[in-house]
Amino acid sequence: MDQQELKRAVGRAAVAYVKPGEILGVGTGSTVDCFIDALKESGVEVQACVSSSVRSTEKLQALGYKVVDLNEVERIGVYIDGADEIDPSFAMIKGGGGALTREKIVAMVSDTFVCIADASKKVDVLGQFPLPIEVIPMAVRAVSRVIEEMGGEPVVRDFTTDNGNKIIDVHGWKMHDAGMWEERLNQIVGVVTVGLFAKRGADVLLLGTSEGVKTFEK
Repeated sequence: MDQQELKRAVGRAAVAYVKPGEILGVGTGSTVDCFIDALKESGVEVQACVSSSVRSTEKLQALGYKVVDLNEVERIGVYIDGADEIDPSFAMIKGGGGALTREKIVAMVSDTFVCIADASKKVDVLGQFPLPIEVIPMAVRAVSRVIEEMGGEPVVRDFTTDNGNKIIDVHGWKMHDAGMWEERLNQIVGVVTVGLFAKRGADVLLLGTSEGVKTFEK
């Protein structure tokens, strides 16, 4: 199977974790797009969805799903989202699509986080994929200087988030202790959030491989 077929396979597998009648959390990205399509094809009905991005909201609404604001719900049963990298502890790098802050908020209030990814995203140590950091626009240069002092190579992405902020992609770090890195980077003044999901990592990993979808649980 090629990469797109792997994404479709894990998208179909994730539907099994959706409970009819519940509030469903939906992430962002090409793999999540495959999940949304699979959900529609399955006929499983949910009460409503909470989406982490404008992109996913538009796709869900186009397919007839009700999308509600997170402030309207008390809890989310299951959150389905992808990852740019995931390590053996189920810590992740996310934010390649630019929706890291909203993704982290939705993940925080979800009972179960199901990560869907192809085999290329599973790594021993996080950091080969550049780490996205969402930053208040006026703080871009100041935060970049701090990153450089920490040994990172900051690259400002030509992109504005759904929250009106900028993203710095950081190259050159190997993050063996993702929780420590997440806490340290979030303390930099001007940072909105960092694309490390360690303190709230995945509970389940559905990994698309050449041998089919493999399930890993934390």
